[in-house]
Amino acid sequence: MEHLFVVLVPLGLAAGVSPVMLTEQTVLLAGPGGARAGFAYAAGTATVLVGVVGVVLFAGYSLALPSAPRLDAGLDLLTGGVILALAAAVGLSHPHRRPERRRHTPGRLTPPTAFAFGLFSMATNLTTLALVVAAAKEIAAEGLPVWDSLPAAAVLVALACLPAWAPVALDAAAPTTAHRLLDRLQRAIHRHGRMLVVWLISAAGVFLVARGIVRLVADVAAGG
Repeated sequence: MEHLFVVLVPLGLAAGVSPVMLTEQTVLLAGPGGARAGFAYAAGTATVLVGVVGVVLFAGYSLALPSAPRLDAGLDLLTGGVILALAAAVGLSHPHRRPERRRHTPGRLTPPTAFAFGLFSMATNLTTLALVVAAAKEIAAEGLPVWDSLPAAAVLVALACLPAWAPVALDAAAPTTAHRLLDRLQRAIHRHGRMLVVWLISAAGVFLVARGIVRLVADVAAGG
């Protein structure tokens, strides 16, 4: 289990680097009824990830990835290729488009609407979803019983939802400090967030592609 977390935690943290989600949550918390709307938004993002992780785990167990090394290697190559393509798309996108979307993030939402907004935000966050799929595949490939894989799945969801739930927790514990820290973090993200996302998802994609190639070569050599 320890070696699973060596891969799972970096992928989960990389998935949690989402400047857009952090900005959306910060705007919600600053509005009226911000704590309730922020909690509902975080719950919406987590709901999407629970569904995605559940589907990947179910598919992984159905395909018996631990006993099908060539299939597991092929999925590494496919997932890594998709992640690298997303990294290229983010890197080549116009740097002024994303901040424009941030400025139009709604600030006055009821909890049900904030929950739906969280669902939409995570469902359209392709970089986070791609990395979560890659990490969930690691859990499925571990070959653990279903109940034993739940803690790893919970850690993955918590890490990937970090920009949604961490501001809520910080705001509840220390509102004044939370607003000051979030303002500083947002300024840093506006300057460097896009490049950080590109580097993190590129590193994850390269890792998966390289491991897929190694596994495929080893499987072909073992097969004769």
